[in-house]
Amino acid sequence: MKNDHAKYIMPNSFGLACFSFFIVLSGCTYSFKGGSVPPHLKTVAIPIIEDQSGYGDPYLRDTLTQVLVERFTNDNTLQLTDRNSADSMLEGVVTDVKDAPEVLQGGDQVTLRKITVTVRVTFQDLKLRKKMWEKSFTNWGNYPSGGGLTQRNEGVRQAVEKLTEDILNDTVAGW
Repeated sequence: MKNDHAKYIMPNSFGLACFSFFIVLSGCTYSFKGGSVPPHLKTVAIPIIEDQSGYGDPYLRDTLTQVLVERFTNDNTLQLTDRNSADSMLEGVVTDVKDAPEVLQGGDQVTLRKITVTVRVTFQDLKLRKKMWEKSFTNWGNYPSGGGLTQRNEGVRQAVEKLTEDILNDTVAGW
């Protein structure tokens, strides 16, 4: 017995091409938000991040600046340079640091603490002399309660790692 229905089940290449063309024309399109910085921006200056949080960690601004510089260096989308020769500039201010209990065990005993850091960042196009964006970024890290300064600093480091990743992504891919 001959199967006459097979030609309707198995599409041919012309049918697939027509179907694909129809999908494109029907408005089912997908677009990316961006993916790269404007082509005239090749370099960035990152001055030391200011700390206006009142948190009292003398190393926070230096740590945040250092990790941010490392992120941009490793990413290599924008070359780091000094302010006088840069096409763009990324400036930041730590505006808030909160250290709060995160996990409570029986009897209201705190076993884990959460440290949250907020940074206001401005990205400027120095060639066109305009502010590209200004945003606040907030992220966190955890550390064991009662662990001491070393563990607290590790919680801060976690928050800084997440913050700098967010800042890099918004700078180089948020277009």
